[in-house]
Amino acid sequence: MELLWFYVAVVLAISDVLHTTLMWKVFNNFYIVLGGLIFQTTHSNWQTWVIHEIMEAIFHMVVLSVVFLNPTIGILAGLIHFVIDVAHTVLIRDMGELEHRALHFVIESLFFILIYGF
Repeated sequence: MELLWFYVAVVLAISDVLHTTLMWKVFNNFYIVLGGLIFQTTHSNWQTWVIHEIMEAIFHMVVLSVVFLNPTIGILAGLIHFVIDVAHTVLIRDMGELEHRALHFVIESLFFILIYGF
């Protein structure tokens, strides 16, 4: 139980890679069309982007809820992932893939250490 924070951070990192692979390599055409439909509805780039981030957070919430059989972990994981994505997109404009993954893993680990590590 002491390492639950680590397991959650690792599964969330795997979920992020899974999301990227599924959306950009498997369902690429569908994802682009969905983005266009969302943009036509909102008429706003930033609203389309926020909706994308919300849908990604829901994906992580579902994956982690199923893996850990605990919806609380899923909700927390989706929420922290969403906050980090929004914050680093607004505050840090240019970030490589490795830096992006490392930033997520470190902050998500610290978040779950605070909740499950003590």
